Amino acid sequence: MPKMAPPEPVKLLMSWDIAPNQNQEYFEFVVRVFIPAVQNLGFELQEAWATAYGDRPQIQVGAVMPDIEQIMRVLRSPEWKELHEQLLSFVVDYQQKIVTNRSRFQF
Repeated sequence: MPKMAPPEPVKLLMSWDIAPNQNQEYFEFVVRVFIPAVQNLGFELQEAWATAYGDRPQIQVGAVMPDIEQIMRVLRSPEWKELHEQLLSFVVDYQQKIVTNRSRFQF
C-alpha cells in the first residue's frame, strides 16, 4: 500500500489597512481580543508586519495551522466569523488567502 504524504502546514495570510480615525481602538482590539482569540482557535501566529512606506497593505499577518482541513474548520466556525466581523469594524481593504506554509516571508 503506498504511503500517504503527511499533511502540509498551511498559512492564512491576511492583510488590511487600519480604518481612518480608528488607530487607538484598533490597537486595543488587536492586543486584547484578536491575538488571544486567534491563538485560542489553534493558529500559530508566525509573522506580523507593518508597512511604514510604500504601496502595500498597512498590516500583514501570517497564521499557521497543521493542515487545510483544520484551517477550513476554523474559518467556518462561529467563533472565527464573529472575530472576523469585529476586525472588519476597525479595518478597510481586508484580504485573505490560504497558502502552503513556507519558512520565508509570504504575501
